[in-house]
Amino acid sequence: MWKLAFKQVDVFTQKPFFGNPVAVVFGAEELDSAKMQRIAAWMNLSETTFVLPPSVPNASYRLRIFTPRGEVPFAGHPTIGSAHAVIEQGLLSNTDSSLIQECGAGLLRLTIERKTSETMIFVDAPIAKFQDVDEASLVLIPRALGVNPQGDTLPQIVDVGPRWLIVDLGACDIVQTLKPNLEQIAYLSESLRMVGITVFGRDNDSLSALKIRSFAPIAGIAEDPVCGSGNASVAAYLDRWGIRFSGKLEYIASQGRELGRDGYVSVRVNLQSHQVSIGGHAITCITGELHV
Repeated sequence: MWKLAFKQVDVFTQKPFFGNPVAVVFGAEELDSAKMQRIAAWMNLSETTFVLPPSVPNASYRLRIFTPRGEVPFAGHPTIGSAHAVIEQGLLSNTDSSLIQECGAGLLRLTIERKTSETMIFVDAPIAKFQDVDEASLVLIPRALGVNPQGDTLPQIVDVGPRWLIVDLGACDIVQTLKPNLEQIAYLSESLRMVGITVFGRDNDSLSALKIRSFAPIAGIAEDPVCGSGNASVAAYLDRWGIRFSGKLEYIASQGRELGRDGYVSVRVNLQSHQVSIGGHAITCITGELHV
C-alpha cells in the first residue's frame, strides 16, 4: 500500500460546493487502468482524473479521465479542474499563461487568464464532428425528455470526444422544469453510441445567455451538475446552425440550479476556425491522500 496525493476541485464556480467537483490524483504511474476505474467508481463523482508524466515532448502533463463506469478521451470540467490542481500542486509554474494537456483526445491547449482577484482557465475543445439523427431515433427524443424540441434546428449528435445528443428546447423555463425519462435516455444513448443528452434554452438571466442541462445515465451520471463537454457541444451546434448573439458567439451559460449548484461556463467560438473554447473558475475544496 502506498499514498497518493489528491485534490477535490470544484469547477465553474467561485463558491465552494456550488460547482462540479472532480477528484484529481497525482503520482498514479503505478496504477493500472482497472485500479483507476475502481477508484473513480468509489469516488462516485462525474469524473476522476489521474495526472501522469507526458509521453510526448510538447505536453505539460498527461491526463486520464474516468467516469464511474469508464474512461473518456476528453471532458471539460475535469480538464479545467486538473489544470488548477496541477498548478496549485506546484507541478507547473503559477506564472505560465498557457499549457498543453495530453489526453485521449490528443493535445489540447489551455490558457490561464489572471486578474488581480481571480483566475480563469480556458481549454480549446477538440474540433467537433457532427452526425444527423435517424428518423426512428428522432421520434424517441420527446419520449426521453417529456417535451418536444423547439425552434428551427434539429437535434444532432456532436462529438468532442464524448458524443452528446444536443437538443434545443427554446426557453429556459422548459429546461428548468424538465423531468426526463432516464431509462429512455439510456436506451437512446446505447443505440446511438453516445454518452447522453444535453439540452439548452435561452436564458432570461442578466448574466447568462443559455441554460444547460446534461443527462448521462449510461456513464453512471443521472445529471451532470455543470458539464464542460456538453457546453462545448452546444457551442459547436450553435455555430453549425449559424446562431449568434449580437453577431458573435461568445456568451456565458448557466447550469446546475436544479441540483442545488451555481455553475457558470464561459464560452468562446472562433467563427473562422470554428474552434470552441470553454472556461471558468475553479477552487480546491479537499486536499489529502489516497491509500492504494
